[in-house]
Amino acid sequence: MTPPDAPHNRWSDLDRPPLNVTALRRGLLRPDGLWTSLEVVESTGSTNTDLAERARGGAAGEGAVLIAEEQTAGRGRLERTWTAPPRSGLFLSVHLEPGDIPVERWGWVPLLVGVAAATGLAKSAGVDMSLKWPNDLLVSVGGEERKTGGILGEFAGNGIVVGLGVNVTLRADELPAPTAGSLALAGAVSTDRETLLRAVLRSLEDWYGCWRAADGDAAASGLQAAYAAGCATLDRTVRAELPGGTSLVGEAVAIDGDGRLVLSAEDGLRRPVSAGDIVHLRGAAGGLT
Repeated sequence: MTPPDAPHNRWSDLDRPPLNVTALRRGLLRPDGLWTSLEVVESTGSTNTDLAERARGGAAGEGAVLIAEEQTAGRGRLERTWTAPPRSGLFLSVHLEPGDIPVERWGWVPLLVGVAAATGLAKSAGVDMSLKWPNDLLVSVGGEERKTGGILGEFAGNGIVVGLGVNVTLRADELPAPTAGSLALAGAVSTDRETLLRAVLRSLEDWYGCWRAADGDAAASGLQAAYAAGCATLDRTVRAELPGGTSLVGEAVAIDGDGRLVLSAEDGLRRPVSAGDIVHLRGAAGGLT
Protein backbone atom coordinates (compact mmCIF):
# COMPACT_ATOMS: atom_id res chain seq x y z
CA MET A 1 0.00 0.00 0.00
CA THR A 2 1.35 3.43 -0.97
CA PRO A 3 1.98 5.75 2.01
CA PRO A 4 -0.03 9.01 1.85
CA ASP A 5 3.11 11.13 1.52
CA ALA A 6 4.78 8.98 -1.15
CA PRO A 7 5.72 10.69 -4.44
CA HIS A 8 3.12 10.32 -7.20
CA ASN A 9 3.70 7.49 -9.65
CA ARG A 10 1.66 5.62 -12.23
CA TRP A 11 0.43 3.12 -9.62
CA SER A 12 -0.29 5.49 -6.73
CA ASP A 13 -4.04 5.67 -7.51
CA LEU A 14 -5.32 2.45 -9.02
CA ASP A 15 -8.76 4.02 -9.57
CA ARG A 16 -7.05 6.37 -12.03
CA PRO A 17 -5.01 4.25 -14.45
CA PRO A 18 -2.69 5.92 -16.97
CA LEU A 19 -3.78 6.40 -20.56
CA ASN A 20 -2.63 3.83 -23.11
CA VAL A 21 -1.17 5.99 -25.87
CA THR A 22 -0.67 3.02 -28.22
CA ALA A 23 -4.34 2.08 -28.02
CA LEU A 24 -5.43 5.69 -28.47
CA ARG A 25 -3.29 6.11 -31.57
CA ARG A 26 -4.57 2.86 -33.00
CA GLY A 27 -8.16 3.95 -32.50
CA LEU A 28 -7.90 7.58 -33.60
CA LEU A 29 -5.13 8.06 -36.16
CA ARG A 30 -6.24 7.09 -39.66
CA PRO A 31 -4.74 8.02 -43.05
CA ASP A 32 -7.97 9.74 -44.11
CA GLY A 33 -8.85 11.17 -40.70
CA LEU A 34 -8.46 14.56 -39.05
CA TRP A 35 -6.09 13.47 -36.29
CA THR A 36 -2.50 13.25 -37.51
CA SER A 37 -0.49 12.91 -34.30
CA LEU A 38 -1.28 12.12 -30.67
CA GLU A 39 1.08 12.53 -27.73
CA VAL A 40 0.52 11.88 -24.04
CA VAL A 41 2.83 13.52 -21.50
CA GLU A 42 2.96 12.73 -17.80
CA SER A 43 2.85 16.35 -16.65
CA THR A 44 3.08 19.83 -18.10
CA GLY A 45 2.17 23.37 -17.22
CA SER A 46 -0.41 23.83 -19.99
CA THR A 47 -1.13 21.75 -23.08
CA ASN A 48 -2.40 24.91 -24.80
CA THR A 49 0.84 26.75 -24.16
CA ASP A 50 2.93 23.80 -25.33
CA LEU A 51 0.94 23.08 -28.49
CA ALA A 52 0.65 26.77 -29.41
CA GLU A 53 4.44 27.11 -29.18
CA ARG A 54 4.86 24.09 -31.46
CA ALA A 55 2.32 25.47 -33.93
CA ARG A 56 4.04 28.85 -34.07
CA GLY A 57 7.33 27.08 -34.71
CA GLY A 58 5.88 24.91 -37.45
CA ALA A 59 6.23 21.71 -35.41
CA ALA A 60 2.51 20.95 -35.14
CA GLY A 61 0.21 20.74 -38.14
CA GLU A 62 -3.53 20.35 -38.35
CA GLY A 63 -4.83 17.43 -36.36
CA ALA A 64 -2.09 17.42 -33.70
CA VAL A 65 -3.38 16.30 -30.29
CA LEU A 66 -1.47 16.86 -27.04
CA ILE A 67 -2.76 15.22 -23.86
CA ALA A 68 -1.43 15.55 -20.33
CA GLU A 69 -2.03 13.24 -17.40
CA GLU A 70 -1.60 16.31 -15.21
CA GLN A 71 -1.57 20.06 -15.80
CA THR A 72 0.17 22.23 -13.23
CA ALA A 73 -0.68 25.59 -14.81
CA GLY A 74 -3.77 24.93 -16.89
CA ARG A 75 -5.38 28.10 -18.25
CA GLY A 76 -9.03 29.00 -18.53
CA ARG A 77 -10.82 32.05 -19.83
CA LEU A 78 -10.02 35.47 -18.33
CA GLU A 79 -6.60 34.20 -17.13
CA ARG A 80 -8.16 31.79 -14.63
CA THR A 81 -6.25 28.69 -13.61
CA TRP A 82 -7.42 25.10 -14.00
CA THR A 83 -5.96 22.49 -11.65
CA ALA A 84 -6.91 18.89 -10.83
CA PRO A 85 -5.22 15.77 -9.39
CA PRO A 86 -3.15 13.66 -11.81
CA ARG A 87 -5.18 11.38 -14.12
CA SER A 88 -8.48 12.69 -12.71
CA GLY A 89 -9.70 14.20 -15.96
CA LEU A 90 -9.16 14.90 -19.63
CA PHE A 91 -6.57 17.63 -20.22
CA LEU A 92 -5.83 18.12 -23.90
CA SER A 93 -5.33 20.57 -26.74
CA VAL A 94 -5.83 20.19 -30.48
CA HIS A 95 -4.46 22.21 -33.39
CA LEU A 96 -6.83 22.99 -36.25
CA GLU A 97 -6.09 24.87 -39.46
CA PRO A 98 -9.33 25.98 -41.13
CA GLY A 99 -7.31 28.03 -43.62
CA ASP A 100 -9.90 27.92 -46.40
CA ILE A 101 -12.62 29.22 -44.05
CA PRO A 102 -13.08 33.02 -43.78
CA VAL A 103 -11.21 34.06 -40.64
CA GLU A 104 -14.22 35.95 -39.31
CA ARG A 105 -15.89 32.56 -38.89
CA TRP A 106 -13.08 31.04 -36.85
CA GLY A 107 -14.67 32.32 -33.66
CA TRP A 108 -17.06 29.41 -33.94
CA VAL A 109 -14.28 26.85 -33.43
CA PRO A 110 -14.26 26.93 -29.58
CA LEU A 111 -18.07 26.76 -29.60
CA LEU A 112 -17.83 23.81 -32.00
CA VAL A 113 -15.48 22.06 -29.58
CA GLY A 114 -18.05 22.64 -26.84
CA VAL A 115 -20.82 21.03 -28.87
CA ALA A 116 -18.57 18.13 -29.83
CA ALA A 117 -17.39 17.55 -26.25
CA ALA A 118 -20.92 17.72 -24.83
CA THR A 119 -22.19 15.34 -27.51
CA GLY A 120 -19.35 12.86 -27.09
CA LEU A 121 -19.43 12.89 -23.29
CA ALA A 122 -23.21 12.58 -23.08
CA LYS A 123 -23.07 9.41 -25.20
CA SER A 124 -20.02 7.82 -23.62
CA ALA A 125 -20.56 8.80 -19.97
CA GLY A 126 -24.35 8.67 -19.99
CA VAL A 127 -24.58 12.08 -18.34
CA ASP A 128 -26.79 14.97 -19.42
CA MET A 129 -24.44 17.76 -20.51
CA SER A 130 -25.20 21.40 -21.21
CA LEU A 131 -23.22 24.44 -22.31
CA LYS A 132 -22.80 27.74 -20.53
CA TRP A 133 -21.93 30.45 -23.05
CA PRO A 134 -19.33 30.78 -24.26
CA ASN A 135 -17.23 27.76 -23.33
CA ASP A 136 -18.17 25.95 -20.13
CA LEU A 137 -19.47 22.38 -19.84
CA LEU A 138 -22.12 21.86 -17.16
CA VAL A 139 -23.52 18.81 -15.38
CA SER A 140 -26.07 18.38 -12.61
CA VAL A 141 -24.81 17.30 -9.18
CA GLY A 142 -27.46 16.95 -6.51
CA GLY A 143 -29.87 19.02 -8.56
CA GLU A 144 -27.40 21.90 -8.93
CA GLU A 145 -25.61 23.06 -12.07
CA ARG A 146 -21.89 22.49 -11.76
CA LYS A 147 -19.03 23.29 -14.11
CA THR A 148 -17.21 20.13 -15.10
CA GLY A 149 -15.25 21.39 -18.08
CA GLY A 150 -13.90 24.41 -19.88
CA ILE A 151 -12.59 25.32 -23.32
CA LEU A 152 -9.98 27.87 -24.37
CA GLY A 153 -9.02 28.79 -27.93
CA GLU A 154 -6.10 30.88 -29.17
CA PHE A 155 -4.66 31.69 -32.58
CA ALA A 156 -1.33 29.98 -33.21
CA GLY A 157 0.71 29.45 -36.36
CA ASN A 158 -1.59 28.96 -39.33
CA GLY A 159 -4.55 27.97 -37.23
CA ILE A 160 -6.11 27.82 -33.81
CA VAL A 161 -5.23 25.76 -30.75
CA VAL A 162 -8.19 24.75 -28.60
CA GLY A 163 -7.74 23.36 -25.12
CA LEU A 164 -10.29 21.21 -23.31
CA GLY A 165 -10.30 20.31 -19.63
CA VAL A 166 -12.90 17.97 -18.14
CA ASN A 167 -13.20 16.78 -14.55
CA VAL A 168 -13.87 13.05 -14.76
CA THR A 169 -13.26 11.30 -11.43
CA LEU A 170 -12.83 14.21 -9.01
CA ARG A 171 -14.30 13.41 -5.63
CA ALA A 172 -16.24 15.95 -3.58
CA ASP A 173 -13.26 16.73 -1.34
CA GLU A 174 -11.06 17.37 -4.42
CA LEU A 175 -13.24 19.98 -6.11
CA PRO A 176 -11.50 23.34 -6.54
CA ALA A 177 -14.67 25.35 -5.87
CA PRO A 178 -18.25 24.80 -4.66
CA THR A 179 -19.50 25.47 -8.20
CA ALA A 180 -17.33 22.71 -9.70
CA GLY A 181 -18.41 19.18 -10.49
CA SER A 182 -17.23 16.02 -12.20
CA LEU A 183 -18.68 13.31 -14.39
CA ALA A 184 -18.37 10.83 -11.52
CA LEU A 185 -20.33 13.07 -9.14
CA ALA A 186 -22.96 13.53 -11.86
CA GLY A 187 -23.53 9.75 -11.96
CA ALA A 188 -21.56 8.81 -15.08
CA VAL A 189 -22.04 5.21 -16.21
CA SER A 190 -18.42 5.21 -17.41
CA THR A 191 -15.39 7.16 -16.24
CA ASP A 192 -12.91 5.29 -18.42
CA ARG A 193 -10.84 8.16 -19.77
CA GLU A 194 -9.81 6.37 -22.94
CA THR A 195 -13.44 5.69 -23.84
CA LEU A 196 -14.38 9.30 -23.11
CA LEU A 197 -11.40 10.70 -25.01
CA ARG A 198 -12.11 8.63 -28.11
CA ALA A 199 -15.75 9.72 -28.04
CA VAL A 200 -14.84 13.40 -27.73
CA LEU A 201 -12.24 13.37 -30.51
CA ARG A 202 -14.46 11.40 -32.88
CA SER A 203 -17.34 13.78 -32.21
CA LEU A 204 -15.03 16.74 -32.80
CA GLU A 205 -13.83 15.24 -36.09
CA ASP A 206 -17.44 14.85 -37.25
CA TRP A 207 -18.55 18.37 -36.27
CA TYR A 208 -15.41 20.00 -37.67
CA GLY A 209 -15.90 18.15 -40.95
CA CYS A 210 -19.51 19.34 -41.22
CA TRP A 211 -18.54 22.92 -40.41
CA ARG A 212 -15.73 22.96 -42.98
CA ALA A 213 -17.95 21.36 -45.61
CA ALA A 214 -20.37 24.26 -45.10
CA ASP A 215 -17.52 26.78 -45.56
CA GLY A 216 -17.67 27.67 -41.87
CA ASP A 217 -21.35 28.62 -42.02
CA ALA A 218 -22.65 27.78 -38.54
CA ALA A 219 -26.29 27.82 -39.64
CA ALA A 220 -25.83 25.66 -42.74
CA SER A 221 -23.71 23.09 -40.87
CA GLY A 222 -26.24 22.76 -38.04
CA LEU A 223 -23.72 24.03 -35.51
CA GLN A 224 -25.64 27.17 -34.54
CA ALA A 225 -28.84 25.22 -33.88
CA ALA A 226 -27.00 22.48 -31.97
CA TYR A 227 -25.24 24.99 -29.75
CA ALA A 228 -28.51 26.80 -29.01
CA ALA A 229 -30.30 23.52 -28.25
CA GLY A 230 -27.66 22.55 -25.68
CA CYS A 231 -27.08 25.99 -24.20
CA ALA A 232 -28.21 26.37 -20.58
CA THR A 233 -27.68 30.13 -20.78
CA LEU A 234 -30.58 30.76 -23.16
CA ASP A 235 -34.01 31.73 -21.79
CA ARG A 236 -32.48 32.88 -18.53
CA THR A 237 -31.80 36.21 -16.91
CA VAL A 238 -28.05 36.71 -16.85
CA ARG A 239 -25.47 39.32 -16.02
CA ALA A 240 -22.74 39.85 -18.59
CA GLU A 241 -19.59 41.22 -16.99
CA LEU A 242 -17.98 42.96 -19.91
CA PRO A 243 -14.40 44.02 -20.69
CA GLY A 244 -13.67 47.43 -19.18
CA GLY A 245 -15.53 46.76 -15.94
CA THR A 246 -19.08 47.38 -17.17
CA SER A 247 -21.95 44.93 -16.95
CA LEU A 248 -25.25 44.25 -18.68
CA VAL A 249 -28.29 42.45 -17.28
CA GLY A 250 -30.91 40.92 -19.55
CA GLU A 251 -32.58 37.79 -20.81
CA ALA A 252 -30.41 35.60 -23.03
CA VAL A 253 -32.58 35.12 -26.10
CA ALA A 254 -30.36 33.82 -28.91
CA ILE A 255 -26.97 32.81 -30.25
CA ASP A 256 -26.44 34.86 -33.41
CA GLY A 257 -24.66 33.94 -36.62
CA ASP A 258 -21.33 35.12 -35.25
CA GLY A 259 -21.62 33.01 -32.10
CA ARG A 260 -22.46 36.00 -29.93
CA LEU A 261 -24.92 35.83 -27.04
CA VAL A 262 -27.88 38.13 -27.65
CA LEU A 263 -29.40 39.74 -24.57
CA SER A 264 -32.77 41.44 -24.35
CA ALA A 265 -31.70 44.22 -22.02
CA GLU A 266 -33.75 46.06 -19.41
CA ASP A 267 -34.16 49.01 -21.80
CA GLY A 268 -35.89 46.74 -24.30
CA LEU A 269 -33.04 46.67 -26.80
CA ARG A 270 -31.35 43.50 -28.02
CA ARG A 271 -27.63 43.62 -27.56
CA PRO A 272 -25.07 41.06 -28.74
CA VAL A 273 -22.25 40.12 -26.35
CA SER A 274 -19.06 38.87 -28.00
CA ALA A 275 -16.85 38.59 -24.91
CA GLY A 276 -17.38 38.63 -21.19
CA ASP A 277 -18.12 36.57 -18.11
CA ILE A 278 -21.72 35.36 -17.83
CA VAL A 279 -23.48 34.85 -14.51
CA HIS A 280 -26.76 32.92 -14.57
CA LEU A 281 -29.20 34.79 -12.34
CA ARG A 282 -32.62 33.23 -12.91
CA GLY A 283 -34.16 30.77 -15.29
CA ALA A 284 -35.31 27.24 -15.93
CA ALA A 285 -32.68 25.64 -13.70
CA GLY A 286 -32.90 28.35 -11.03
CA GLY A 287 -30.19 29.53 -8.71
CA LEU A 288 -26.97 31.42 -9.34
CA THR A 289 -24.12 30.03 -11.43
